[in-house]
This record gives sequence, C-alpha cells and structure tokens, in this order.
Amino acid sequence: MAGRKRVAVLTGGGDVPGLNVAIKAVVVRAAATELEVVGIRRGWMGLLGINPADPETVQRFFVPLSLDKVRTIDRTGGTILHTSRTNPGSVNADEVPSFVNESDRVSTSGGKIDCTRHILKVLEYLSIDAIIPIGGDDTLSYASRLNREGVQIVAIPKTMDNDVFGTDFCIGFSTAVTRSVDAINALRTTTGSHERICVVELFGRNSGETSLIAAYLADVDRAIISEVPFDVEKLIDFLVADRSKNPSNYAIMTISEGAHTVGGSITETGIEDAYGHKKLGGVGFLLSQEIKEKTGINVIYQQLAYMMRSGAPDSLDRMVAVSYGSLALDQIAMGHRGRMVALQQAIYTTVPLDMVIAAKKQVDVTALYDVETYRPKVRDTLGKPMFLY
Repeated sequence: MAGRKRVAVLTGGGDVPGLNVAIKAVVVRAAATELEVVGIRRGWMGLLGINPADPETVQRFFVPLSLDKVRTIDRTGGTILHTSRTNPGSVNADEVPSFVNESDRVSTSGGKIDCTRHILKVLEYLSIDAIIPIGGDDTLSYASRLNREGVQIVAIPKTMDNDVFGTDFCIGFSTAVTRSVDAINALRTTTGSHERICVVELFGRNSGETSLIAAYLADVDRAIISEVPFDVEKLIDFLVADRSKNPSNYAIMTISEGAHTVGGSITETGIEDAYGHKKLGGVGFLLSQEIKEKTGINVIYQQLAYMMRSGAPDSLDRMVAVSYGSLALDQIAMGHRGRMVALQQAIYTTVPLDMVIAAKKQVDVTALYDVETYRPKVRDTLGKPMFLY
C-alpha cells in the first residue's frame, strides 16, 4: 500500500534465544496498524552491503516480513534474519564494498572508514522510515549514531551477559542462566564420580552476572566474576578445602570469560572486531592447568560457550521478547524516537537510546558478591527485584 510507513528490523552481534520471538512480536503488532515491517539480513552488514544500483544485493539483504513469514519462527532459537558484528561507522578499508562512493567514505582514526553516509542513502532508497535494531551495546551503539543522524530508532536490548546499560534485563539472559544451571548440575555426577574439581567457564566480558546468578542458583562452591580480580593461590586453597568437605569429594566453580587474576589481564586471542573486541575465552582452561599443577588433583574444564545461546528460549525470555517487540513497535507507531525498550525494577519502560554508550553495566559487587570468599552474597531478598539487582 503506497504511503505506508516502513519499519525495518535487524539483529546484530551474537545470537540469543528469543530473537525470533521478538521479530514475530513486531510483525504481529504491526498487523493492526498501517505500518509495514521488513527485515534486514545480517545486521548492519545488510545495509552496508546493499548497492542501490544492483537489485541482486537488495534481494540478498532485504526481506519482507508478513504474518505468514513469521508464523512459526518463535518456536526456534537463533534469528531468521541472521547476524553480524559489522559496524558501518568503523570499517576496515579493505572491507568497504567497492560500490560505496568515495564521497560516502569518511576516514577515521586507526585507518577505519565511516560509511554512514552510504547507510543513510540505502535507507532512503529502501524507503525505510524507522529501524528496530535488536542487539547488545555494540550493535546499539551504532543505532545511537543513526539516531543522531535523524533516523527514527527504537531499540531492543539482547545479550546473554545482560550488560546493556539502562535496562535490568536483556533478551537471552534468562535462557543462558537456565542452560548454565542445567549443565552445572549435570556435571556434578561425573565430577563427583572421579573426585575432581570442575571449572565451568561462562560467557561474560565486562559483566560477571551469568557466572554470579548461575552460581547462586546451582549452589556451586566458588564463583569468579569479571568485575573482581582473583588470587589464584587463594582460590585453589578454597577449592581444595571445599572438595575435602564434600561427602562426594569434589568441588565445582564458575568463572566469567572476562575474569582475570590480580595484576593480570583478561585472556584474549585473535584480532579486534569492528567494535574493538578480541575473542575472549580460555581463562578457565589456564586456571584448570594451575589447579592440577599445584594440587595434583584432576580437573574437569568445561567451557559452556555457545551451548548457553543455543536452542529455543525459556518462558521468561519468551515473555520479555514478546513484550519488548510489541512495545518497540508501539513506540514507532506513536512517533517516538531515540529510545530503547527496557525493564527497570520489573517494570516495562523506555530509556534514552544514548544510555547504551553512557556506561558499562556491571554486577553490584558490594551488594551481591563476597570479594573475600569468591561467592554470591545475597543476605536478604526482601524488597529486591526478581534478579536481585
């Protein structure tokens, strides 16, 4: 229908359970309005990869989203729109598509190229009036940039780490914790059978919330989080004592991938991505080796990694994804812009989108973590919200 306002949905960064639920909610909500919803494949890469002079590129990255198209997508995890970690505001010179005009390339620090002018031209060419980006702080930081360029944006936060500033809850966090608790409890049988120490490494770059909450719910012996540097010798002494006190003669702990020792640095590999991050992971493996070398006790090292983000969402992530998707579409319909849907103190709300770049969300260490014993510290839940923060 000519004249209908066109809203684009895209997903960026790592996939999490609940993305398809949110996409469907946006489309279903739009069906009762005059809004048309389309999808952009591969996140911001999709807009960067569209050449207005080449219809094939449009077909590759542009997806009309009808009720029939999304009817069953909420039954699975992942995202039907696919994803990427592309940042059009900071692209390696050799990765800029050849069809992007020189006048649309702006050199930035570090030899990167800002292709935002091209993105704005693509949005105009596609007649996209508004965007609902679903992502973490990296994906939404570029959404904030487009908002400052005048694009109508209402964002949806997602990440297993639950570290988007401005909201208490991100899509994917609940399922990640559920998967982690299930895995930890399953690992108890083999750890106990062999009388070992088990180190479970969980996702969490800047925030140790998945390690903290999973440890709290699974009642593990020790939990190391990204926010608090740990002393290896002290931790090993704790674990050896925990093992000896356990009737089954084993101990189990969690550790965030972004954790580091006192005076040390986080464990990273590879080259930086478009948002300046190297690949995290392996701190649990290094710790496991030290435990074995210093104690002679065999160690099970389990990096849950992608198992935390695989499969369909749990009921809480479904609830939040449906609500976020519906709320975001409503905000667009009302003409609101530069907002992010959020949960604060268990109440649905919206916050300024620029909040995602204002700070990093981290665990309230003073309230929730014992830095001396490396354990969750929840002395009183009265008056606290569901996830305690």
